[in-house]
Amino acid sequence: MRSLICPVPIFDLRKDTMRVSSWFWVISFPFVAFAPVEAEISTWKLGGSGLAWSGNDTVQVLVDFETAPGAIQPLYLTKEQNLFARLSNWSPIKEPRELGYVDGTRPRIWVAADGFFWFQRAGILVNLWVDGDSTTYVPPGSLSSDSEWYTIDVGVPVPVDQFGFFTPPRGLTSDGRLLSEDIYDAFEISVSEETDPVMTTEKLDGDYHPLETLIVRRPQNFDAHVRIDFPKQYVRFVRFKRIITERTRGSGVRLGTIGDFELWAKGVPKRVLYTTKVLELDQELNFGRVFWAATPMRLVDGQAVEAPDARASVRVEMRSGRDADPNVYHEFTDSGEEVVVSRERFERELKPPDISNTSVIQEGKPGLRAPVAYDTENWTYWSFPIVEPGTQISLERGRHLQLKLTLESQSFDDFTRLDSLWIEVSSLLAQRVAGEVARLDEPLPAGGLTRVELGETTDFSYDIKADFESADQGGFDAVRIRTGSHPRFSSLKMGTPLLQVEAARVEEDDEGLTVFLSERITRSNSPPLRLVFATEVFVFANTFAGEVFNSGSEDLPQRIEVGDVSRAVSTNSLKVWGASDRVEQVIGDLRFSSGVITPNGDGINDELRVDYSLFRLPEAVPVELSVYRLDGTRAAHFDVGRQGAGLQRATWNGRGADGRRLAPGLYLLGLSFKAEFETIRHLRPLSVAY
Repeated sequence: MRSLICPVPIFDLRKDTMRVSSWFWVISFPFVAFAPVEAEISTWKLGGSGLAWSGNDTVQVLVDFETAPGAIQPLYLTKEQNLFARLSNWSPIKEPRELGYVDGTRPRIWVAADGFFWFQRAGILVNLWVDGDSTTYVPPGSLSSDSEWYTIDVGVPVPVDQFGFFTPPRGLTSDGRLLSEDIYDAFEISVSEETDPVMTTEKLDGDYHPLETLIVRRPQNFDAHVRIDFPKQYVRFVRFKRIITERTRGSGVRLGTIGDFELWAKGVPKRVLYTTKVLELDQELNFGRVFWAATPMRLVDGQAVEAPDARASVRVEMRSGRDADPNVYHEFTDSGEEVVVSRERFERELKPPDISNTSVIQEGKPGLRAPVAYDTENWTYWSFPIVEPGTQISLERGRHLQLKLTLESQSFDDFTRLDSLWIEVSSLLAQRVAGEVARLDEPLPAGGLTRVELGETTDFSYDIKADFESADQGGFDAVRIRTGSHPRFSSLKMGTPLLQVEAARVEEDDEGLTVFLSERITRSNSPPLRLVFATEVFVFANTFAGEVFNSGSEDLPQRIEVGDVSRAVSTNSLKVWGASDRVEQVIGDLRFSSGVITPNGDGINDELRVDYSLFRLPEAVPVELSVYRLDGTRAAHFDVGRQGAGLQRATWNGRGADGRRLAPGLYLLGLSFKAEFETIRHLRPLSVAY
C-alpha cells in the first residue's frame, strides 16, 4: 500500500557529469524544461525514475539498495554474519575530528585505562578487534593499568541478543604461551540504546562507568570463546571492561588477547541513515513542498509483506545553497589569526592538529588547519525534520541541494521501503529579496540586536528590498511575515523616501501577517518596502521569517533573506531576542516533597512529588523522569507526558521499571526533555530508605 499518490506530474532528472571531492560530492545534471503545472511549478525527483539512490550518497548506514531495485530500505540483519564484520571505516577516536563527521554516521571503537584514552593503541590496531578476521589481533602489552575498558559504537541502535569475543586461534604470546589459551580472567559487559545515561561532576569523561544496562559481570572466566546471551533489545553502544584479578597482577605480564569482538543482531535497526551528495541544479530555484512514495513493510515467516499498520516512518531533512560547498576553510597566520583558504589548500597542504595528547593546548601556528566554519552566507541550515509528505520546505533559493533521510522503525520486524522522493521547484521571482526587522522605536540598537520584553506588545518595522537580474524574474505582489503570534498591521510604506501607501488587502492570523500590494514589484519597479505592525514575543529567540509571492499565479513563494536593506536600520537580521528578569533557565524551581522517599506502604513519604517550572518553550515537549544509581546505571524511568511552559508536577512511587521497590541508598533523580536538538537535564540527589 502506497502512503501517497503524487499530486503533480513526475519527470526524470538524469545526471550528466560527476565531480568528486574528498568531503562533499557534487552531482551536475541538466534541469529539464517541464510541462508546467498551472504553467509554473515542476518537480525534482530522487529514486524511482529520477536520480538513482545508489551512488549518489555520501553517507549511508545499514541501508539496503539491492532488495527492492530503485528503492531503499533498512538492511534486515540476520545472525549469518557478525554485525561488526558488516561495518567498515571504523574510527579509533571517541570524537573523530575529520571533516563532515556527524555523530552516528561512522562506527567507532576506543580504548581507555586509568582515566585516560589510549591514543597510542589507536589507528589500525584498534580495528583488528572488529575486522571479522580471527587471525588478526592487538598484541598484548605490559601490565601497567589497574582498569581497562573498550567502548564500541555501531552508529545506530540495532536489535541485539548476543555479544561475544574469543582468543586468536593460533600464535604465541611474547613469553611463549598459546594465544588460543590467553583468556581474560574476568570482565564486565554493559550496553545502551543511545549513549551514557548520566554524566555527573564526580565522573570525569575518562573514568569508567558502565552503560545503561549491565549484561554480565563475570569475576572468573575459563572460556576462550565467550558468548553472552541476553534479551533482545536495541543496542548502539557496548562497553567491555577488563577486570584486573590477583592472578593478573601476580603474573607480571598482561594476560588476555582478543582475536575479535562479536555482536549478533536479528531484525530491523531502529533507524538507518542516508545522506545525498551535494546536488547541483543548472539554475537557482525556489523550493516548495516535499513528497515521497513509501511502502510500510513487515517481515513475516522470513518474507517481506506490505503492512499498513507497520510501526515505521520516514524523516527528511534538507538544506539549500548557492555554491557547491557548505563549509568555509581557514588556516592560521604567523600572528595566530585565521584567514580563509581554498578547500584544496586546506586538504592537501595544511596539517591537522595533533590530537594524540589532549592535555596540551595547541596554539594556532602557520601550516596548521584552523577551524572550519559553516557558510551561512550561501547555505541554509538543515531544516527541521519533515515527517509528513506534502510539507512545505523552509529553504531559501538555491542552486545546490542536499538531503538527509532517516528510516525509523519501532519494531524489530517493521520497516519502510522508500521508493522515491520529489520536491516542487520553480523559477526565482527575484534574484534576491532581503529583509531586516527592528523595533520601531529603536531602529539602531546597540550591537545590532533587537531586544524586547517577553510577552509585551511591541511595534516593529520590517524593511524589504528586491533585486532583479533578468526580465524573466517575474516579481511579486504580496508579502507574508511569520511572527509566531497574532500581529496587528499598522502601515505600509514604499519608495525613497519611504511614503505611506494603501495596501490592496491585509490578512492577520495567529501565526503571522499577509500584506497584498497595490502594485507589482518587478525589475522595472522595485522600490524598498516597509511594513509596520505590532505583536508579542514569547520565546527568547524568535525569527520573523518572511516570503514574497504572486497572488495571481502558481509560482512558488520566495524566502526573504537576511540583509542590509536600509541605512536607517542597523540590525541586518530577522531575529528578535526576548528578555525577562524573571526567567533564567529552562527548568527552574525544582523541588522535592521530601529529600527521602520511603515506599514501604505506611502512608508517609511513599510517593515523591516533584514540582518545577518550565520556561521559554514555544510548544509542549515530552518530559522524562529517570532515577540513576551512583555508578551511572539507570534504576527507573518513565514518561511524564508532554508539558509546556509554566508550573508542572511529576510523581514517583519509588519503584523501578520491573515494579519492585528500589534498594535503600542514595540515587540521582533526573528530569529531562529535548528542546529542538539539545537535551536539557537536571539532576538532584535523593535517598531511598525503609
